[in-house]
Amino acid sequence: MIRTALIIALLVVGVFFLTVGTFGLLRLPNVYNRMHATSKPTTLGTAAIFLAGFVYFGPGNEGLTSLIGIGFLFLTVPTGAHMIARSAERIGIPFVEGVTWPDASVLIDERSESSDDRSDDD
Repeated sequence: MIRTALIIALLVVGVFFLTVGTFGLLRLPNVYNRMHATSKPTTLGTAAIFLAGFVYFGPGNEGLTSLIGIGFLFLTVPTGAHMIARSAERIGIPFVEGVTWPDASVLIDERSESSDDRSDDD
C-alpha cells in the first residue's frame, strides 16, 4: 500500500513538472527562457518518473536501468542546455532585450564608495 502510494506520488510529481516545462516551452518569449523551462522542470519530472520505475521494479535489472537513466539524464540535459544557449548567443540572439550589463568601472566605483562608507563608521 505504501509502495503504491509512493509510486503514484512520484508519477504525479513527474507529470506536474513535465507539464510545467511544456507550458514554459509554449509560453515563454525567447530561446533562453524556453531552454530553462525545458531543462530544469523536465529533468526533475523525468527523474521522478524514473524513480517511480525504480520503486516499482525494485533493485533488480529493471530498477538498475531506471537509476542509469537518471544518471544519463543529469549528465546530458545540462550539457544540451549549455550548447543551446551558447549557440543562440553565437548567432546573435540577445540574452535579455533592453537590459545592459553594467560597465566594470561603475562596479569599481560602487565598491570604493561602499568601502568609504564603512571606514567612516569606524
